[in-house]
Amino acid sequence: MSFFTPVNLRTLDLPDLYPTSPRSPTSLMIWKTPRRSVGNHAELVVVLQAMLVLAVSGCHLSHIQPDTNVLVWGRRGLDDGRFIKPRAITIDDQDRLYIVDMTSRIQVFDRDGTFIRSWRTPECAQGKPCGLSISQDGMLMVCDTHYFRVLFYTPRGELISERTIGGTNGRGPGEFGFVTDVVQDSGGNYYVSEYGDYDRIQKFDADGRYVYQWGQHGTEPGQFLRPQGMAMDDNDQLWVADASNHRIQVFDVSGESPQFLKSFGTSGSSKGKFSYPYQVNVDRAGTVTVAEFGNHRIQQLSNDGGSIRSWGGPGRQPGKLHQPWAFAIDSQGSVHVVDSYNHRIQRFDWGD
Repeated sequence: MSFFTPVNLRTLDLPDLYPTSPRSPTSLMIWKTPRRSVGNHAELVVVLQAMLVLAVSGCHLSHIQPDTNVLVWGRRGLDDGRFIKPRAITIDDQDRLYIVDMTSRIQVFDRDGTFIRSWRTPECAQGKPCGLSISQDGMLMVCDTHYFRVLFYTPRGELISERTIGGTNGRGPGEFGFVTDVVQDSGGNYYVSEYGDYDRIQKFDADGRYVYQWGQHGTEPGQFLRPQGMAMDDNDQLWVADASNHRIQVFDVSGESPQFLKSFGTSGSSKGKFSYPYQVNVDRAGTVTVAEFGNHRIQQLSNDGGSIRSWGGPGRQPGKLHQPWAFAIDSQGSVHVVDSYNHRIQRFDWGD
């Protein structure tokens, strides 16, 4: 029998506990699996103490993936370092995390959850952003979903108005429905996904000029039902989280027009299936990581859709998730998950 023992436990994630400083990580907890079994009385005492902590805090960690450290931080609130249903996350080349929530605040943290700065988007009465990414020149790209545009900010939160893409609601070239995500290819071209009146992806050149579009409502290859998240790999292949079709579609966008390559996934909760995939990422080794809003989990797959591992499941305990919208992977390979309806961020550190 093995047990999960807490290490470097700073504060317990209890409803009646609050952080001592709003600029430090809140409700922060690190857990790891032990490397050896209980072998003497002293070790047994440690395990029993850990079990007592679990009983008091209500944390049941049996579903956390083995050999994984979990950092939990954030809680519901309006102060720095707190969230109201965070919806999107991205990370820059200095491992700074940018996170937007339902208050339209964009908060910036280091990879350990320490607050750096924050600002708000210009307007939010119609709705809040639901997509973030970093441009090739290091600017923050914000999918201002309900204002039908992509905004550009410096890392310090300064709006670069002249670089805005879109801003008009409509079906015409350069017009948008509800913008969900934006990525760039190796040539600096932008790809912007949208849902609502017209489920499609539009391409713009490096100066923001319209090039072409593809997609419509539907279930056939090249059609979409809420393309929520995208990722561009090193071969200029665009991976699309086709959320309401419960699948991932892949397109070659290196030529004059997009070419459908493949899709995988169907609706379900077993390995290799999806329930509302909201974000996708592909690393250089070809590992595909997907956030599933409906299955309350993160799943990693091979590039042909074969499941490698998954973790999460519904709940409030460390390692559990409640409708995760998004994630970011840092330079050390850690996965930072937007645990949206738990109003927090969880960082998963994998031993491999």
